Amino acid sequence: MSGPLLIVFAASLWALDGIIRRGLYHLPPVTIVFFEHLLGSLILLPIVVQKLKQEKFTSKLLLTSLVVALFGGLLGTLFITTALMKINYISFSVVFLIQKIQPLFAIISASLILKEKISKKYLQWATIAIVAVFFVTFKNGQVNFGTGGATITAALYAFGAAACWGFGTTLSKLLLNQLKNSVSATILRFYFATILAFGAVFLLGSQASLDVLTTKDYLSLLYISLSTGLLAMIIYYKGLQKTQAKVATILELTLPLLAIVIDMVVYKNFLATSQYLAATVLMFAMYQVGKISNKD
Repeated sequence: MSGPLLIVFAASLWALDGIIRRGLYHLPPVTIVFFEHLLGSLILLPIVVQKLKQEKFTSKLLLTSLVVALFGGLLGTLFITTALMKINYISFSVVFLIQKIQPLFAIISASLILKEKISKKYLQWATIAIVAVFFVTFKNGQVNFGTGGATITAALYAFGAAACWGFGTTLSKLLLNQLKNSVSATILRFYFATILAFGAVFLLGSQASLDVLTTKDYLSLLYISLSTGLLAMIIYYKGLQKTQAKVATILELTLPLLAIVIDMVVYKNFLATSQYLAATVLMFAMYQVGKISNKD
């Protein structure tokens, strides 16, 4: 399979994962996050010793791994899961459209942490993207204060997921610079995220939910841990090796586009014309941001 097709396939897995994740609405989001990382960690178990013994562990490496797991693993996943659970207040496709502003935060955090320069063009397109997010979230740009508060909350969770994953991208670059191979980074992220999520389950008072999972729940969680975790990332990176970054930026828009189709076919939910127009503007703005980051 060619590189571009692999990227499209990975993005499709991420979109389909949202259906399964939303189907676990009866579980607390933090419980879902804990089990998906736990199952992923168990799948990685056979190669943990082999990979990690090649690495030289320092306090800096462990701290970086912990922060990557916190933002990229626990918080990012927890926020997107919570957003997808707000079925009555925000559309399935809107969640993924908002999440696609992740590169904005990756570039901002890269500027703060890696001292990469932010260009004037970036600021222009970033502003357009943020305005588009507002019109994607609210039909005709009007906030219904009857349900508007809940809609804003749901949108902020998706926004938070984008921020955490964008920040996590920059931190992941720092982590990869300290490791000999990318598999070690995946292992550290999954294992630290599992520990953090387990603690969060008790911190948020959701420990009772650990004993109520059914066989169907476990199968759904296994699919999630594979699709958004190991399998999709392996497929994506393999595709990226054979694809130019500027092309990959466009192909990744498969995720929100497929989410819009899923919203129509599965949930029978159609957005307003203004929201579709705003979605088009948002995706074009993110394409421009991708081009800017590829040139820098």
